[in-house]
Amino acid sequence: MIQLIDGVAIGSIYGLIAMAIVLVFRATKVINVAQGEFAVLSTYFVWQMLQWGVNLYLAILIMLPVSFLLGMLVQRTIIRRTEGKEHLVSITVTIGMLLIINQAIGWVWSTDVRSFPSVFGDGNFVLAGVRVSAHTIGTIAVLLSTAALIHIFMVKTKLGLAMRSAAEHAQWSRLAGIPASSMFMVGWGFSLAVGALAGLLAAPTLFLEPNMLLGASLYAFAAAAIGGFDSLPGAVVGGITVGVIENLAGSYIEFIGSDLKIVVPLLLMFVVLLTRPSGLFGTREVNRV
Repeated sequence: MIQLIDGVAIGSIYGLIAMAIVLVFRATKVINVAQGEFAVLSTYFVWQMLQWGVNLYLAILIMLPVSFLLGMLVQRTIIRRTEGKEHLVSITVTIGMLLIINQAIGWVWSTDVRSFPSVFGDGNFVLAGVRVSAHTIGTIAVLLSTAALIHIFMVKTKLGLAMRSAAEHAQWSRLAGIPASSMFMVGWGFSLAVGALAGLLAAPTLFLEPNMLLGASLYAFAAAAIGGFDSLPGAVVGGITVGVIENLAGSYIEFIGSDLKIVVPLLLMFVVLLTRPSGLFGTREVNRV
């Protein structure tokens, strides 16, 4: 039971990163390879404010809008220049951003491993006879509540509908008076803010260091591919699925263990993509002749 709950908690972090990846892809059709490293950068911002004596919750409230503005700035100054070019160009640019941010973090804060406090404290609860940490329960709750809020925003608000319209039909949106470029910036802003939540939730268990989310980002890409790169519910389901399968396989399949458990979700991703290239919840493209 505890392995299942821990798998869901780990999968929630993958799901948050996957949702951030999906938000960027839906907004600009760019696969942001640097999503996890941006999340690490945001977590370091919070850690630095803690060293300055700022309260943890106040530091988070400051960091989230800063991450949002950083996402808008990145889209405006860098990603916008890749519009209309081959997908390989934008992917290469995000790989470059990953490497630059990773090295910059090490240069500014060093590569030392640092502890990071949990937003939910150090308490524990007993569920069905199993002791579960408050951090584990909180991580799952953050994933579900974030997914629900994003869904409501996308479906029920004018800004969310404008973002969806700009992503799906940029030229038609411009004719309707929707500033597509601004919507793309907002999409990047939301993606970095959502990704920052994953960094905050991962740091207490993985410990803070420049490479903290490199492995988690790989799992998150698998989750996004399994669920569908244009599906937010798919990112949630994919993240939890990957987390649970990875944790159970590493714990109960002897020849896999902790060394080979990464292979299991990747094999699942290959099977899903071979049978359904758009992912379990992704939208299939229809080519009309």
